[in-house]
This record gives sequence, C-alpha cells and structure tokens, in this order.
Amino acid sequence: MKMHELKFKNSIHNYSVITGNNALSIIQKKIKKLCPKTKKIVLIIDNKVPRKFKNIFKKKLKNYEIFFFPFKANEKSKSLKSVEKLLKKMMLKNLNRSDLIISVGGGITGDVSGFVASIYKRGVNFINVPTTLLAQADSAIGGKTGVNSTQGKNLIGSFYQPKLVINDTSFLNSLPKKEMVCGYAEILKHSIIKDKNFFNWLKKNTKHILSKKIKELTYAVKKSCEIKIYYVSRDTNEKGLRMILNFGHTFAHAIEVKNNYSKKISHGEAVLSGMILVTRLSLVKKVCSKNTLRKIEEIYEKNNLKYTYEKYSNYKLINSLIPYLKNDKKNDDNRINFVLLKKIGKTTTPGKFKIPIHILKSQIKSISQC
Repeated sequence: MKMHELKFKNSIHNYSVITGNNALSIIQKKIKKLCPKTKKIVLIIDNKVPRKFKNIFKKKLKNYEIFFFPFKANEKSKSLKSVEKLLKKMMLKNLNRSDLIISVGGGITGDVSGFVASIYKRGVNFINVPTTLLAQADSAIGGKTGVNSTQGKNLIGSFYQPKLVINDTSFLNSLPKKEMVCGYAEILKHSIIKDKNFFNWLKKNTKHILSKKIKELTYAVKKSCEIKIYYVSRDTNEKGLRMILNFGHTFAHAIEVKNNYSKKISHGEAVLSGMILVTRLSLVKKVCSKNTLRKIEEIYEKNNLKYTYEKYSNYKLINSLIPYLKNDKKNDDNRINFVLLKKIGKTTTPGKFKIPIHILKSQIKSISQC
C-alpha cells in the first residue's frame, strides 16, 4: 500500500510525518539522512509492543549501537521519577548530543521519551514511532512532551519537535478494541473542530476504523494528521490557535484526574465524554444548536460509544468535576478556559469563553438536562 508523506513546516521546524502499512521499512534511510553523526540509538519501547517489531528494529538498525529501554506505559509511570530513571540509563551508556532517541509506543511513551530527549544534554535527536491509534492520529505530532503531577495532568513538560514521525499502521493490528476507541476519539475530535466533510465520512466509516480495515484506517490517520499539522504548524507553542485542539479536553482531564488515572477509563474515553459535555455547554451558552449536539450523539449511538458519556450525564457527577477543573493549566484567574463548538467544523476563538467557576457551577444542571 502507498505511503503518505505530510510535511510539518513553519519558520522554525520542518519534518515529515509518514503514514502507511510497513512504513517502518524506511527508517534506516531516514536516520542516515536526518542524523548523519548518530552512532548510538536508544529505543524507549513500550512493553506492550509485540516482540516481532523489536526484531525489525534490530535488523534495520544493525549499523548502529542500539539499546532497548523497556517502558511500562501508564498514567502513573508518566512521572518525573520515570524520567530520572531513563536519564540515568542514558548517562551510563554515555550518549552524546548527536545520538538519537526513538520512542516506540503510544502517547505516554512518546510524551515521556520526547521530554527526556528535550532535557538530556539540553536536547538530542528524537524520532517518534507511534504504535497506537491515539498516538498516530494525534499525540505524536506537535512536539508536546511531558509528565503528570499529583496536581494534574501534563503540568510539567516542554515543546520539543521530533526529526521524523513514522506511522506504521501494521502496529495497529494487535490493538484491543479499547485502544482503538481511544485513538478514534481524537480522530473524531479533529473532524468536529475543522472538517465537516471528514465528519460526514466518519459517520459512514467509523465501524471500518474500529474493525481495523486498513484502507479506511490509513485514510483516517492521514486525514487526522493533516488537521493536527494545520493547527500546530501555525501555533507551535500553543499561544492561540492551537488551543482549539483542546476541544473536549478540559472536561476529559478532570475526569481522568478524578479517577486517579484509572485503567477503567482511558484517555480517549474521557475525551469522548468531554466532547459531549463541552458541546452541551455550548448549547447552554447558545453557541451551537440542538441539532449539532444530536449529530455528534448519533455517531456515538451508532457505534456503541454512548457508554463513554452516559455516566457523566448525571448532575452530581458533573458537579464532582469542579475541583479538578480548577487545576487545569489553561485556566486564567479562577476562570476556566473553554473552546466551545459553533457547528460541525467550526469552534469559538480560543480565549473567548473564560467561564468563572461559580457561573459554571450554576449551569451544570442545564448541562445535565441537555
């Protein structure tokens, strides 16, 4: 199957995002071009990645001195403690600034690996090889790296762009349904905020994505990457436009923190819930129509995803999120910064809706009744 190459390009950064089945086959050629002085390569690899891919890396990178650092990826290991352990391992291997870190795993592995790459000797070469749908369609692009703290999600980190992103869709064959749903959440988000035609395509093809039909899956990943690149290349450090990508995430992060990053609810499931909540808030604020909300709910219902938001349709449970919403890093002087939805493909301008806590609390009953 044909490989698709997208370019992330602005005045500071320029790198490729390559998507396709068996895209990993080009990695040696790309490293030679992008990192000509590299001699040592550290692969920070998620424990869940099948062994056969480790063997592929060994074969493709046989001309380099390579080290595999296994990583148990979960929200609790996305911590400064994990970062320190990885840094110590790298120091013991005596890596220098011309060497290379490759992340092989999902979004958590990429976030931690990228952060390590950004601070080790003030920055080393970094390539991202995402192995989950969430990471391929979203988190591997844009340079956001970092870890969680006890106070909230992603509060410690940096912006650090990779030299290359390789989305090999053959990695996705081994993913369980829950992981596919997790990645699909970000694909759906991208369509809602930017592309009505893509949203309509998803209405017909979501079932093919979740069942791993390679043609539809590859197209969805490529299209999602295009939208992510559009925002990030224009606002690398999230000063304005890029904040639109946080649609649904303010509620989602609160749900995750409230549940102590439990495995019972994945990041994607929290995002699916958060998008419904923020669209209902948009309706309460008279920014979008009931019909817009209904169109989104129909995709959930048609694809058995309604469970992701049913729990948080309850007044008491929505209200329980307030203490966690207060700690969101996008807040401004006790006001919660929301990106609301106008219609499919169009959101409000970032920063326009900064809602005081007491006002939001007064509107939770209306949100629960939408």
